[in-house]
Amino acid sequence: MPRAFLIVLDSVGCGGAPDAADFGDEGANTLGHIAQACAAGRAEGGRSGPLRMPNLDRLGLGAAIRLASGAATPGLSALPEGLWGAATEVSKGKDTPSGHWELAGVPVPWDWTYFPDTVPAFPEDLVAEVCRLAGTGGILGNCHASGVPIIAEHCEEHLRTGWPICYTSADSVFQIAAHEEAFGLERLLQLCHDLAPGLHARKVGRVIARPFTGSCGDFRRTANRKDFAIEPPAPTLLDWVVEAGRATHGIGKIGDIFSMRGVGKLWKGKSDFDLFEHLARLGSEAEDGSLTFANFVEFDTLYGHPRDVSGYARALEWFDAGLPRFFAQLRPGDLAIFTADHGNDPTWRGTEHTRERVPVVGWGVGARDAGLCGFADIGASVAAHLGVAAQGPGRSFL
Repeated sequence: MPRAFLIVLDSVGCGGAPDAADFGDEGANTLGHIAQACAAGRAEGGRSGPLRMPNLDRLGLGAAIRLASGAATPGLSALPEGLWGAATEVSKGKDTPSGHWELAGVPVPWDWTYFPDTVPAFPEDLVAEVCRLAGTGGILGNCHASGVPIIAEHCEEHLRTGWPICYTSADSVFQIAAHEEAFGLERLLQLCHDLAPGLHARKVGRVIARPFTGSCGDFRRTANRKDFAIEPPAPTLLDWVVEAGRATHGIGKIGDIFSMRGVGKLWKGKSDFDLFEHLARLGSEAEDGSLTFANFVEFDTLYGHPRDVSGYARALEWFDAGLPRFFAQLRPGDLAIFTADHGNDPTWRGTEHTRERVPVVGWGVGARDAGLCGFADIGASVAAHLGVAAQGPGRSFL
């Protein structure tokens, strides 16, 4: 039986979303702007010259970007030899759960709750509940912020008082940063676990534990981050495959994003390098008829949010350079689709995700133009390839 690999390069959008202006993102284009910056010599940190992604470009990456947005793609000009297209999201968000659920066939049917960009950002009853569960006299932060700066701002007071650092962003999230030793990692995870049901009832998408270690002048966030996400509103591609009696593998954040629903085995690591090793291994070892669903998060967390164009380009080139090893493990009849869940244009204003179309690039079905499609069509197409009944609104482009 054929196998399928659905690989999400977190935040690697390609511009052109028809509703980008509604999100303040008209003109954002993660891949297009990185390629242009590289060609112009504006991304020379640890690399040099035009963006080099020959393996994905050969499948159709450059063509997908041009289809999505009409943007110039210097360095990405190959004639497509694989499946290629660009997908548009209908869910009313530009966040991780919305993107992944819709890629897996289930658009979000509700409006997310977002906290206002004010100080304080959180309602008094929520603050009181955090304090009750944490056993503290207050919280720190209580605002929109990025993770590293807010830890730097409140680290000393956090260590002195034991109060958790609570913050949010333009996404539907409630995040808590705390020191792994001084506050306690298990205590932080339990606090987020206990808060999650009430916040999910408010349609807040995720409660995120953000542990860190070290001293205030030299702290670092650790790999023990954990997302407590609201469950998908309907069975997803993962559930469809399990219901058909097939095996599923999740790599990276997939378990958190889908609340482990439909995830048979979960493979995690401390970095995207570790996750790529899992992907390459499963290319050889995954069962016949199985689905492997992977998320590579560091494009987003390490380079998109910090607006690091050179770092983002280096990460893209590193990922692409490893693909021949993965492709060599695949079998005749397998399908590998590379896509994204939203954008995070490192040339854009601010530090948040950007509303964009995403590339759809595939190995295993020959040269095929998928055109402009929907996120949910990707899940339906993977299901069709596996011979599994799709239950969502998507339509296969295979």
